[in-house]
Amino acid sequence: MNWEIFGHEWAVNLLKENVARGEVRHAYLFNGPQGIGRRTLALRLAQALNCPQPSAPGEPCRICRTCMQIERMQHPDLAVIQSEQEGGVLKVDQIRELQRSLALHPYEARYRVAVLLRFEEANLSAMNALLKTLEEPAPQVVLILTAENSESLIPTIFSRCEVLRLNPLPFEQVSQWLHIRWKLPLEQAQLLAHISFGRPGYALRMFQEPYRLEQRHAWLDEQTRLLSANRVERFAYADSLAKDKEVLRSLLLLWLSYWRDVLLKSKRASAPLVNLDRTNEIEFLAARFDSRIAYQTVTALKHVLILLERNINPRLAVEVLMLDLPYLKEKQVT
Repeated sequence: MNWEIFGHEWAVNLLKENVARGEVRHAYLFNGPQGIGRRTLALRLAQALNCPQPSAPGEPCRICRTCMQIERMQHPDLAVIQSEQEGGVLKVDQIRELQRSLALHPYEARYRVAVLLRFEEANLSAMNALLKTLEEPAPQVVLILTAENSESLIPTIFSRCEVLRLNPLPFEQVSQWLHIRWKLPLEQAQLLAHISFGRPGYALRMFQEPYRLEQRHAWLDEQTRLLSANRVERFAYADSLAKDKEVLRSLLLLWLSYWRDVLLKSKRASAPLVNLDRTNEIEFLAARFDSRIAYQTVTALKHVLILLERNINPRLAVEVLMLDLPYLKEKQVT
């Protein structure tokens, strides 16, 4: 199988069969968390649709000029649409510009393919504008949307797409893939499999871009410090966080995974921890705070994430969180 998609073979088989039989849908929606492989799967489908010399029906060669251009997202018949940054807004003007290009015949390939990444970030006007293309698709056009979940889209978009849900993989499966395919030491592979919560793309990104792990360590260290910090220190930190909404969102998601681990330990649950390298301090906090406080902290973090999605003032939202974080008089184990 030349798609090289790890852990989602069922999705590859379905799409490959669509292409081989000439039964390609006009629109697909790939659901799942970031780092699960949605964009890679979309590009592989675009290659399978347009490769001029497939090794077998539905199998792109991955080495021809067309496949290489699609891999780099630079092919003239491939449009990749997304908001300017993660957590931003995909606007109606971007959709209208896309529609003008899709009205043209393919420049050199069989299909014009449009990949709309993180489509949950599209505003309502953009979603409604796309409906026209979904309702009256041109025969030479294939749309591929990616989103974290279907609930974030208006129902009429969801109902007009072939939906494929990509779920996180078992930690051990991702660990073995990193160890065998990418030659990572087993201990490092296990840590990345857990940190990524079973998302192979995210785990690989953490390995290939070490600064991401360094940032993670810094954010967790800051949280450790804040637990014993006074209100003035906490508010000063809140002020610095509120300056970049996307950085704030990433930090909050990390802290949420950490306090989920504390909650699991406080309840003595058997579910595996995400932050394996912080097991000692997680156990320390679980012993100091009962499950009620851990649950309240998880809830507070989720609430701030919801407020950010609703465009509430980030500084105000984080200041409220600083008041909700538990206070620890003792020094944590490191």
